[in-house]
Amino acid sequence: MIMNKNIFYVILGTLLISTSICKAESINLPQADTSSELMKIINARKSGRTYSNKPISKQELSNVLWAAFGSNSHGTRTIPTARNKQNLRIFVIYENKVWEYDGKNNILNKYSDTDLMPYLASQDFVKDAPVHIIYVGDKKYGEVHSGSAYENVSLYAAANGLSSVVRGLIDRDGLHKALELNDDEVVTYHQTLAYPQE
Repeated sequence: MIMNKNIFYVILGTLLISTSICKAESINLPQADTSSELMKIINARKSGRTYSNKPISKQELSNVLWAAFGSNSHGTRTIPTARNKQNLRIFVIYENKVWEYDGKNNILNKYSDTDLMPYLASQDFVKDAPVHIIYVGDKKYGEVHSGSAYENVSLYAAANGLSSVVRGLIDRDGLHKALELNDDEVVTYHQTLAYPQE
């Protein structure tokens, strides 16, 4: 019995030493090279919550939505989708109407006249943004697809003098009902888009 205890303590001590050695290991990486245009844009990306009342042009909106989920030169989409489902849906509040983005044809199709702001504007700054993007996906991959899309929008905003923030503080159930979504669809995130306040 004593021998077993001694063996136990030896093994335990060896494990603790091994764990501490593993934790102490590190690799000193060289400084990231941020000189390329892409790296400069990534470095400039930030969340913005103060907006001017300058309108977003249709051209600017087209550019933003193409970055989010448009058709690219490979005949697929500007973001990767799990199993190539390409089933992300993007709703846009623009000029006080709700539109759904058709990325294959680069069209905004009118979806509703319903006022969705009560489901979005839990923070006062949200009301100042002229464009609101609502991401909807399936229950399995919707979060992943939305993340790819909203990051593209954020990077476009950083490169083109726009202000944007991604928000999860929204009434998802209310939006689900208002947009008349299917049971297997979920509202994932909301993203504001505006010019920054000068």
